[in-house]
Amino acid sequence: MQHQKPFPESKRTRFKVWERAGADSAPHPADQHVGRQIAVVRVQSDVSQAQLARSIGISFQQLQKYENARNRVSASMLYEIGRSLDVPVSRFFEGLPGNETSRETSPLPVDERIDFIASAEGRRLIEGLMHLPPRVRGRMAAVIAALGEELAGPDAYRDTKATEEAVPADCKAV
Repeated sequence: MQHQKPFPESKRTRFKVWERAGADSAPHPADQHVGRQIAVVRVQSDVSQAQLARSIGISFQQLQKYENARNRVSASMLYEIGRSLDVPVSRFFEGLPGNETSRETSPLPVDERIDFIASAEGRRLIEGLMHLPPRVRGRMAAVIAALGEELAGPDAYRDTKATEEAVPADCKAV
């Protein structure tokens, strides 16, 4: 039986080891960052998950897993994603702690739309919308935008209260 020589202490401390407790542990922060950046660039490029997935030859479910860091993105897949979105691969690592190229680099702004899209509620909404015909989807988008504008106005609370009072009792949701 051969015994392996342990690493000298100096070599062992040179590298930071990431310990993973098991399959159910949280994704690595770098995988989360890269996945979030894929989603940010995709949304900024006005490309849907289905469109990007199709262009790189994977299912949109697989792309969702990349964006949510449930699956790691290989280097070749990251290259294909960057090529499809017309950005360099380095774009997905911008803002990653320890990856700064200069002191002038500022972290990327967090886009709350990405967090919503990645949430269970956002995925449910998108899945429901995808079942609608394209024309109806467009109309729903217009209704949602109009609601957002209405609620963002200065008298939103007062208007909402007045609307609730104006609805007959037999038409109110229970």
